Amino acid sequence: MEIRKRRRKSTERDRVYISVMHKFLISQTVAFLWVIFAIKLSLPWLSDLSNVVSFPLALFIITFLAYVPGYLLLFAAASIILYKQSVFEEARPSVPVTILIPLRNEVERMPTTLRCIANQEYEGEIYAVIVDNNSTDGSLQIAQKVAQEYGLNYTCLFEPKEGKSNALNRGLKAIKTEYFITVDADTLLHKKAVNNIVAKILSSPDDVCAVAGHVLVENSKDNLLTRVQEWDYFLAIAFIKKVQSLYQRTLVAQGAFSIHKTDVVREVGGWDDTMGEDIVLTWKYFLRNYKVYFEPMAVAFTEVPNRIRDYVRQRSRWARGMLEALKIAGPWKQKEFLAIFLTGIDVLIPFVDFSYTFFWLPGLILAFFGKYYIVGPYTALVLPLIVGVTAIMYISQKGVFDSLGLKIRKSRIGYVLYLLSYQLILSPSAIWGYIQEIFQLRRAWK
Repeated sequence: MEIRKRRRKSTERDRVYISVMHKFLISQTVAFLWVIFAIKLSLPWLSDLSNVVSFPLALFIITFLAYVPGYLLLFAAASIILYKQSVFEEARPSVPVTILIPLRNEVERMPTTLRCIANQEYEGEIYAVIVDNNSTDGSLQIAQKVAQEYGLNYTCLFEPKEGKSNALNRGLKAIKTEYFITVDADTLLHKKAVNNIVAKILSSPDDVCAVAGHVLVENSKDNLLTRVQEWDYFLAIAFIKKVQSLYQRTLVAQGAFSIHKTDVVREVGGWDDTMGEDIVLTWKYFLRNYKVYFEPMAVAFTEVPNRIRDYVRQRSRWARGMLEALKIAGPWKQKEFLAIFLTGIDVLIPFVDFSYTFFWLPGLILAFFGKYYIVGPYTALVLPLIVGVTAIMYISQKGVFDSLGLKIRKSRIGYVLYLLSYQLILSPSAIWGYIQEIFQLRRAWK
C-alpha cells in the first residue's frame, strides 16, 4: 500500500502542467528581480559615469550594456529551465515530403547535400525540388547528375531572376506535397533529420505551420573563427530558439533547415524580396496567428564563414533581415501578446549592438589605461552570470547530442573567445547591416 501511494504521488507530480503563460510570468519575475538587483548594485557606477558623460547618456550606456542584456539572459535561463522536450506522437512518420533547395554557384557542396538527403532514415517518400538561381559554375548540371546517381525523385528548375526569394518562390510552385522542407545547398542533414522534423510538425497543434530545425557547424576545425562560431550555434542560437519555441513563436524558421505547411506559405504570399526572406516569412505567419516551433532533435550541419570578411557579410545580412522584418511585420503589427513581446525584443537588439560597438569597445581601451568609466569592476560582476547561463545552455544541448549519438567537440580556446570577445565582432558586424538597410545599399544573395 505504501509503495502504491508513493507511485501515485510521483505520477501526480509528473502530470503537473504549467501553462505557457505561467511559464512566461515566472521567467519574467526572475528577470525583473535581477534588474532590480542590478540597478541597486550599479548606482555607484551610474553616479561615476554621470560625472563624465551626463546622467541621460550614462543611463543609456548602462541600460544597454548591463540591464537589458542581463534581463534577456535571466529571462532566457529561467525559460529554458521550464522547457521540456516534447515526445513525438508519431515517431516514425511516412507522409510524403518535398525538400526545396535553392542554389547559386554551389558546385562543390551540392553533391554532399544530395547524398545526405539520399541517406535519410525516413519511411515516407522524399521529393527534391532543386532551383538554380542563375549559377555560372554548372551547379544545375552537377545537381542533376548527382541526383540521378543517388536515385533521388527530383525536379530541377531554373530561375533567371537573381535573388534567393525568387528561387524559393519558383520552387514553391512545383511542390505537390502537404509539407516541404527548405535546405540550403551547403546543408548536411543528419540521417534522422527529416524523420524528426516531420514527426514534430505532425505532433504539433494545427495552428503550428512551421518548425525550425537545429543547425550546427560542420567546419569548426577550419580555424579559430569557426571554432568560436561553433559555440555560438551550439549554445546561443539553439538556446534562443528553444526559449522562443517554448512561447510558440520561434522568430526564424531558417532557410538552412525548416519544415513548412505548403498551403500556409502560399496563403501568406511566399517569400518577400528581402535579405532576410526567412525571418520575414516567419513573422508573416504570426500576423495570421500561426505558430512556429523548434525541434532540437532535427539536426543539420552547415559551413560557416572561415574569414572575418565573410563573417561580417553574413551577420550584416542577418541584421539587415531583422530590420526588414521589423518594417514588414514588426510588433506594432502583431495581434497576439507573445508575438508582440518576442518580436519586440528585436527592437532592443540594435541599441545593444550600438552600445557594445560605440561604448563598450572604447571603454575596454580606456580600462587598459586605468580609466574604468565603462568597463571595470562592476562589469566584471556580469561574468559569473554569463558563465552560469552558458552552463545551463550546455546541459540543455548535451542531452540532444547524447540522444542522437553525436559528440560535442571540445574547443576550450573557442569557448573562452566566445565568452569574452565574440560580441566585439558580432555587434560591429550587425551595425554594418543596419547601416546598409537604413541607406538601402545594394543587396546580394551572398
